[in-house]
Amino acid sequence: MKQLPNIITMLRMAGSFCLLFCDVAGEVFWVIYALCGISDIADGCLARKFHCENKTGALLDSLADLAFVVCLCWQIIPILNFPKWLWIWGGVIVVIKFLNQICALLIYKKCVFSHTFANKATGLLLFIGVPLTLYLEFVIPIVIIAIMATFAAVQEGHFIRIKR
Repeated sequence: MKQLPNIITMLRMAGSFCLLFCDVAGEVFWVIYALCGISDIADGCLARKFHCENKTGALLDSLADLAFVVCLCWQIIPILNFPKWLWIWGGVIVVIKFLNQICALLIYKKCVFSHTFANKATGLLLFIGVPLTLYLEFVIPIVIIAIMATFAAVQEGHFIRIKR
């Protein structure tokens, strides 16, 4: 039972890569998408329930989150029709996250993936907001996500620099 959360996390990573081979307009894509989102919640809940939270599990979770976001972006960015300012804002968030990791490498000699409330809230908003944006062709959910992601990225950098 102690390995169940990590197994679920690795399945989420595999599911994320499966998204690359699915049509965004197809049902299979959205079933895998939903399973990946549900598994992201389940692995953390199970790790806490079975008292098996550890650094390996946290790292796997962060890598699975990264794989999910990268694979999702690979699939949906070509079909998005956002204003230029929103693309620039997204780029700024990516740069902040990248600089955070550079700081972590300089300070700790390793990457640091913060599991803050703001990062978790960003993930939840992304999970809900992506389908809303794609199907409603409505920019507001992505703007809300961008606000939260910006806050999360800045907060993460602050925590890295104060060694929290």
